[in-house]
Amino acid sequence: MLSACSGAEGSPRPPAAAGPPVKEMAASPACTATARLIPSCGAWWGMAPEVFTGAPVEQALHGAESRMGAAADVLHVYHRGSELFPTDAEVRLARDPARPRLLMINWKPSFDHTWEEIADGALDKRIDRLAGYLRRTFPERFFLTLHHEPENDVDADSGSGMRATDYAAMFRHVVLRLRAEGVKNAVMVMTYMGAPNWAAMPWFEDLYPGDDVVDWVAMDPYADDRVHDFDGLVNKVRKEYPDWPGFYRWMQARFPGKPVMVAEWGVFERPRDRAFKRKFFESVLRQIKRYPQIKALLYFDSPQAPRGDTSFDSDSGSGRAFSALARDPYFRATPVPRP
Repeated sequence: MLSACSGAEGSPRPPAAAGPPVKEMAASPACTATARLIPSCGAWWGMAPEVFTGAPVEQALHGAESRMGAAADVLHVYHRGSELFPTDAEVRLARDPARPRLLMINWKPSFDHTWEEIADGALDKRIDRLAGYLRRTFPERFFLTLHHEPENDVDADSGSGMRATDYAAMFRHVVLRLRAEGVKNAVMVMTYMGAPNWAAMPWFEDLYPGDDVVDWVAMDPYADDRVHDFDGLVNKVRKEYPDWPGFYRWMQARFPGKPVMVAEWGVFERPRDRAFKRKFFESVLRQIKRYPQIKALLYFDSPQAPRGDTSFDSDSGSGRAFSALARDPYFRATPVPRP
């Protein structure tokens, strides 16, 4: 729901205060990741760190890890247009010999071409250039999502080039083109907004590109004023849409064989309830095991997100609760595959 792109900057964030050292818990040797990066035990823990602060990615991630006293399994980064990825800094973080990380790369291929034009080949040279770079630079498996949260960009008018069916065709074309050019290590993620109002649209089901080009399905829910705990976050319902069961329930029914990623989630400040963030993070710790299909949980950490402050440690109570969540054995059960 919150757009973040590489290069997006805001006021610099002060250096992270010295926090507890990052502690690693021993993962079970019996727990492994599959070829599609599905952890056999628990779920991956990850984040988009210190977004909109202007901090370089290495500084941002190390700062966030220090603040929460735990390492991230997955680093969520954002790229757009003709940018090549992963960057040198992202590669260093993925290949850190002390603590390797998976990359979740979020790519919007173009802001100048419609989905229909991309599906018809308008960006094939760009896709081929990226494929060559990936072959030379990064053979490791990584997550890749294309034009995440497409719902609010849909234009259902005939000829717009931005209909839901155009999105599905664009996604398929990019994936199949990358694969034809030798990119076999991208684990593809289809990322929805996770909002009931968009799910109620008549074109909603047409967005899906097909099982053969989607490995994981994802949602990006945020805790608005009507969300009180983790259950309400991943299964948002609204009385205005009585037929909508909630995103996790819909994903269970629609994609029973696919892992679910919460690719972005965030908790905003509530001036009338300063303890809300702490209580919310405590609810995640209590409730996450009710959702075994969720195999990755990636927080959107930003002191100045478009709709508010999602910093996990905006007060001491929320920081302690988030740290306890990040260090819970459920998120430490499966070791990140080494390069």
